Amino acid sequence: MKLLSPADQLFLWLEKRQQPMHVGGLQLFSFPEGAPDDYVAQLADQLQQQTAITAPFNQRLTSRLGQSYWTEDHQFDLEHHFRFEALPTPGRIRELLAFVSAEHSHLMDRERPLWEFHLIEGLQDRRFAVYTKVHHALVDGVSAMRMMKRMMSSDPDQRDMPPIWNLPARQHQEDRPRPSLMNNLSHLLGESGKQLGTVPTVARELLRTINEARRNPEYDSIFHAPRCILNQKVTGSRRFAAQSYNLSRIKDVGAAFGATVNDVVMAMCASALRSYLLSQNALPDKSLVAMVPVSLRKDDSTEGNQVGMILAGLGTHLSDAADRLRHIHLEVNEAKERYANMTSEEIINYTALTLAPAGFHLLTGMAPKWQTFNVVISNVPGPQEPCYWNGAKLEGMYPVSIAMDRMALNMTLTSYCDQIEFGLIGCRRTLPSLQRLLDYLEDGLTELEQAAGLQP
Repeated sequence: MKLLSPADQLFLWLEKRQQPMHVGGLQLFSFPEGAPDDYVAQLADQLQQQTAITAPFNQRLTSRLGQSYWTEDHQFDLEHHFRFEALPTPGRIRELLAFVSAEHSHLMDRERPLWEFHLIEGLQDRRFAVYTKVHHALVDGVSAMRMMKRMMSSDPDQRDMPPIWNLPARQHQEDRPRPSLMNNLSHLLGESGKQLGTVPTVARELLRTINEARRNPEYDSIFHAPRCILNQKVTGSRRFAAQSYNLSRIKDVGAAFGATVNDVVMAMCASALRSYLLSQNALPDKSLVAMVPVSLRKDDSTEGNQVGMILAGLGTHLSDAADRLRHIHLEVNEAKERYANMTSEEIINYTALTLAPAGFHLLTGMAPKWQTFNVVISNVPGPQEPCYWNGAKLEGMYPVSIAMDRMALNMTLTSYCDQIEFGLIGCRRTLPSLQRLLDYLEDGLTELEQAAGLQP
């Protein structure tokens, strides 16, 4: 048995009917060249024979003395976890997104390993899809992305490739802190000896943040994210929306404004949120604030955790798209400069302290005046070359994240080849017509292209 970490225990504790705590992914594939019409049914037959289950997919929860543990499931039933399903006609993307929306709303059975793999046929244009969901206590988004990469190949002729639940074991790697609010808060509680050494730097930077907030009312600090319909309680029903955008368009806008790809993506999100909230007569006078994981790596090394969580104003109070992008660029750069002379431990602890009010409010709802941020915008790097699974080409991959009480919308994206793939998950009742955000994202990118003098 393996004891769950404090962060993973927290994901279980947070879960309730209206707040499922699983993450997911939707992959869209095209048939291999020359494949028969029943290709997906044949693939399903092959997958049903893959009964050897590797960790962590063979682990289920057990409890002892009030503590949760992972233990191997000796009565594993693959039929419960692997589902072969067909979309209703006419098999458009609309039907696929409706299917994912419904499935992502359902809690998983804690008496079994906490994952599902849905192979979906019936799409138009000789395509099929895979929707996978895994409890956040079992796998985080970055780990899930790595496993999906391992499941696929850059060789279109490779066959007999195992599914995600039967990947060969890898050499053990040291666990690294997850770039998430909950993990930063739980990290603060552990390794007390290391934490003490960070106190002077963390205290100095926290005091500087507080003083800046007092002097400058426009400063997006830990105190003044506006109240917004995004930050209400949620129901258990989800709406999922997904769309691909050409990476070269985003890079061209960034080059024109001297901004990064992440800056431009955030500006697209800001424009979409502004338009959506205006359509609902619910745009706050003050700028919305986003919590964003950002890479702080300055070299080509791969070791160590160099990810920080920043709070950035989205400039949603500004009517001009170019002004919003400049506002975001300055906000992100200021946060990066704050972290420039801090160690990894100092960054994590500074983040934990500044987000503590948000964590307390998310967990209890007892601090409504401490609305630290309004929305999460997260970017998970994906494959940079075309991928194949048993000859089927991966056409798109869309992250499906978590909506929570007082955080009714999550905007997660990933990169794949020359595309940026957006996955938006939200509460159907709290945020009606959420799918309109996809059009507003496109409008936001077009506005930036026009402001930069580029041809859309």
